[in-house]
Amino acid sequence: MSVKSSEKIGFVGLGAMGRPMALNLVRKGHEVIVFDLKREATQPLVQAGARAASLAEVAREADIIFTMLPNSPDVEAVVLGAGGIADHARRDTLIVDMSTIDPASTDRLAGALRDRGLGFVDAPVGRTVTQAEKGESLFMVGAYDNDLGRVRSALEAMGTTIHHCGKPGSGIRTKLVNNFLAIATCQLSAEAFALAQAFGLDPKITLDVVNGTTATNGHLKIMWPIKVLSGDTNPGFRIALAHKDLALAMEAASQFGVPAFMGAAAREALSLAKKSGDYGGRDFSALLDLACEQAGVAKVRVK
Repeated sequence: MSVKSSEKIGFVGLGAMGRPMALNLVRKGHEVIVFDLKREATQPLVQAGARAASLAEVAREADIIFTMLPNSPDVEAVVLGAGGIADHARRDTLIVDMSTIDPASTDRLAGALRDRGLGFVDAPVGRTVTQAEKGESLFMVGAYDNDLGRVRSALEAMGTTIHHCGKPGSGIRTKLVNNFLAIATCQLSAEAFALAQAFGLDPKITLDVVNGTTATNGHLKIMWPIKVLSGDTNPGFRIALAHKDLALAMEAASQFGVPAFMGAAAREALSLAKKSGDYGGRDFSALLDLACEQAGVAKVRVK
């Protein structure tokens, strides 16, 4: 159980992940002030007890400010752009970015904020929207020890697991490694089960076999049974975002001279998926449905 901090918390970005996280902060007793470009996104927070404000007001009033935004340019504009957080924040304000962005952007943020006397933590999120709603998120944190201490109670209000990965910048790099595996594995599993469907195999028996060997993975054992295999492809983690995250990982691999042959193939597969009908907006477990469509076989469902 988290211990409420006396510091006022700002939260910027109330999308699919940001909204439930901010709601958990409010529910756990933290004083929260929120901002989103879409005014209607703040209403559930206001109803729960938060206060909606402008970005400048959040920056001036909050002691710790969380950002949860779509991509690198969005984060840099909100934090470092004209009229952004850095222009209005008080010295010693701590900015915590939970977005999945280019590590180079994270490094720029950390350096620029440090030069202005502001603290910075990167704390990208693991697990799904459903788990965020339950306050069961996992955080990969890049922070100096004193900053981690300041933000710990807020993270504990939003999740159950905190991994201190190292100094600022290490959190987002850990997230890219995690998502590289998660996304590429999802594509590989989709192709394997499309093949099983083409063979005419019983999907439940095939699952039982695979889950009893080293071929198993979190998709087959944990997520797919409650998502695509049950017919639910409503987005928890959209294919378009999965493609974005994998592209970031591949770019980083290229910069460091790390061969990533499987990742390259998965990125191309997700690029195609993102452009196929409405798949870009579906949960990334729907890669299985697309693989079946491409193979000309029925979608795999397990009762």
